Amino acid sequence: MNLTDAWEATVDTGDDNFWCTLEDRRPGLLPEQDAPLLFAALGRLTSGGDGPAGRAALLTVLGCAYRRHDLLPHAATIGDALLAAVARHARPLWTPSLTEVWERAGRRAAEAVRRAAGRVGDGPAWWPAQVIGHDRPCDTIAILTVRPWRRLPHRPGQAVPVCTPRRPGRWRWLSPANAPRPDGTVELHVRAVPAGTVSHSLVHEVRPGELLWLGPPRDTGLSLDPLSRRDLLLVAGGTGLAPLRALVEQVAAPDGRRVTLVVGARTFVELYDAITLDKLQRAHDWLTVVPAFSHDPCAEPAEQGDALTIALDHHHPGQDVHLCGPPAMLAGARLRLLAVGIPRDRIHLPGIPGH
Repeated sequence: MNLTDAWEATVDTGDDNFWCTLEDRRPGLLPEQDAPLLFAALGRLTSGGDGPAGRAALLTVLGCAYRRHDLLPHAATIGDALLAAVARHARPLWTPSLTEVWERAGRRAAEAVRRAAGRVGDGPAWWPAQVIGHDRPCDTIAILTVRPWRRLPHRPGQAVPVCTPRRPGRWRWLSPANAPRPDGTVELHVRAVPAGTVSHSLVHEVRPGELLWLGPPRDTGLSLDPLSRRDLLLVAGGTGLAPLRALVEQVAAPDGRRVTLVVGARTFVELYDAITLDKLQRAHDWLTVVPAFSHDPCAEPAEQGDALTIALDHHHPGQDVHLCGPPAMLAGARLRLLAVGIPRDRIHLPGIPGH
């Protein structure tokens, strides 16, 4: 048995034991309703298995939780309660050597959380949100509309950690596809990827009425400069459209700039948000939407080719350029833009929040 196996044997049933142990040792330290989320996130961090983005999402949530509940002075007690719960539920395969390995991993996790708590601000660590809409415009993509129980203070271009109770402890970054709305609802675009257990659940399993958890919004490098009124060239690939569509909605408060939005997809059927994009373009004469299909030569009158190449054909001096899409689209994009003379400070690509 390794740490990951031990954690998987514990995650669905160990939270009560965790909170009871913590309450016995430090009464009133942690509200009972927050214990399951803290337990799942901290256990996932300690056992490993997440890539850089998933780890950053976990640390954002945990850093805020430790700061909000003043848990840092009690990190050792929390770590002991976590270990006790895991060891209890992983019996009879738990061994003394595994205890030593978990304790070392726990110390590293506690130090990472301490550093994360120093980088985050005050405020809630998570927002419960009800799914009120779940649309599947194509087989691998879902558009979820969620209503947080209290308003989520997000800005266009930001990303939020998202967790479904179907996959406890696994937090993944998603960018709201809308500017803040009067009713507080948030639209999330999700593509199911082969190795993505969270994305698979959000696309194929989650239904209206279910609960999700949203973490604190964080900047990714895509937000608009509030002092600039330069024209915009927005280049989206796949569900990278979400934060850029939110920027379009932000610009909808008239400020005199023009926006060109190039939306890349393999084929016409994968242009999943076409109806909303058409409505936006009809409503705003300053917005030009350019579909770009890389693998659909018959999809006329749309332009053929990859989104970035087509976007460069629409570039003119003075624009700020924002790109968001899959890694293959972003790889080398900055160098291509610099090579055609676009100033470095006019180029905006997404980064992992907090890195």
